[in-house]
Amino acid sequence: MKQQWCIAEVGADFVWRMEDVLELYEQPYDEQCPVVCVDERPCQLLADQQPSIPAEPGKPEREDFQYERNGTCNLFVAFQHHMGWRHVEVTERRTNADFAHWLKRLVDEWFPTATKIRLVLDNLNIHSPASLYQTFEAQEARRILEKLEWHYYSATLIMRGKLPGKDA
Repeated sequence: MKQQWCIAEVGADFVWRMEDVLELYEQPYDEQCPVVCVDERPCQLLADQQPSIPAEPGKPEREDFQYERNGTCNLFVAFQHHMGWRHVEVTERRTNADFAHWLKRLVDEWFPTATKIRLVLDNLNIHSPASLYQTFEAQEARRILEKLEWHYYSATLIMRGKLPGKDA
């Protein structure tokens, strides 16, 4: 049996979280309290083993199916939708410490004049204020945390291997 990502049942938890996020998106831009969407994704670093065959009239470019694996990386992404601002950072991995250092840069470098940064993020295990306390001294973790307001979109929005009303 093949497991896939699917939308779970829409219940009260889904509704209140989605309304919270949509309300943030509807608010006008506030330089002092920007709304910043945060996410990350792993990436495979692949190289071709053979060069592609260029396209010719009536024939598309052709690529060999074989590749050489050159490791993995992680992409952290921040997006401020009102201003069209985005920042992508490549890291070797995705740990609590990586996320905490990235949040510190968000606060200190990218939005240093903001009084509060309203984060929109999913419920990945590292997306927690605890990441700051695991990485920094308590005083520094608190300083960063005081500039952040956490808004999680629904924890039940996407579930692996579950269909509404059925077990995987």
